[in-house]
Amino acid sequence: MRKITIKVLTKLPTKNVTNGLILILILFLYGIIGSHIIMGYNLIDSIYYSIITLATVGYGDLAPTTGLQKIFAISLALGGVATVAYVFNIILANFQERMSEYSKGVRKLKTITNMDGYYVLCGYGRVGKVVFQELKQRNQNVIIIEKDKEKCEDVEENESVVVINEDATEGDLITKLAGDKCQSVIISTGSDVTNLFIVLTIRETNPDAWIVSRCSKSENMSRLKRAGANKVVSPEVIGGKDLYFQSAKPHTLRVTVRHNTDEIYDEFKIISKHGCTLETIDYHLPGIETPLSRRINTKDLEDGKRYTEHLNAHPEQKEALDNLYKSVNNVHSHVISGPDMRTLDELMKDLEKQGEVIGKNLSNKEISEITRKELEI
Repeated sequence: MRKITIKVLTKLPTKNVTNGLILILILFLYGIIGSHIIMGYNLIDSIYYSIITLATVGYGDLAPTTGLQKIFAISLALGGVATVAYVFNIILANFQERMSEYSKGVRKLKTITNMDGYYVLCGYGRVGKVVFQELKQRNQNVIIIEKDKEKCEDVEENESVVVINEDATEGDLITKLAGDKCQSVIISTGSDVTNLFIVLTIRETNPDAWIVSRCSKSENMSRLKRAGANKVVSPEVIGGKDLYFQSAKPHTLRVTVRHNTDEIYDEFKIISKHGCTLETIDYHLPGIETPLSRRINTKDLEDGKRYTEHLNAHPEQKEALDNLYKSVNNVHSHVISGPDMRTLDELMKDLEKQGEVIGKNLSNKEISEITRKELEI
């Protein structure tokens, strides 16, 4: 406890305390000069009388006798009490504030320690907010580093969200957070210089960290890549959602399957069971490299249930979907994001048990070759 107290006291803001000490010094000089002129004491006695009066000790060996002397003594005593009380009140208030901040810091550190894995988001501006919403929607653990407290007022902290109001370019905070438990560092500040500095800082001590950086000017993209960023994106071009998808790249799976519309719900149950998100569905027309893509962006099993019920209630739409599946020979790909690769591996095993899996993370060109061969048969 003594070490904590010393640490807090050494970080107290000194401006108000200094002003209080200056007031005490001015009052002390007032007492010395007044004691010499009004009380008629020599220098030593003037210092002595000022100290015991300011401290309200009053031994009685030196006492005012005239009305003017009594008024002077009263002003000196009251001024001393008020000023000393003011200074100690400032020290106590600042001490309590620092202790409160220290306590919050300890709680945040404990929350981070208890996280199985997390994303670090540097910068909570216009783009950072979009990225955060994407992460939050997928129930990811997020640590936001933003020095401007006002920008983070709308963020509700809990066991999966921690806000740190510090500058990511100062100290070793970012290098510590970008360790083994960090799934990705997303740098979304509006300054390319700041982003570059953060990338360099992380890469010095974390060669395996997955870093995705925002870039405002196209000419700086190559610099950020050379500095060590795995992905450099321009939100002005592709938007905040794509910044998230790039950060989730290590934990995204594209699985190509073959099944009919009757198996849609069973497949979605597997995805939801593992807490993963179905991002998009690509329908591969035979022999054509570029697929038809639909953005789904859901992990809620109820969404799949409602969709299935809707198809059953509308036969004409079910028939249209059946025709789409027939046109692609039931071949399509799902882009699925998950909390980690272990989860995606388990999901893959369940999908293989459920139906025919053509391949994992195949390119459009590879899938096109497969469908082209089927046309030749």
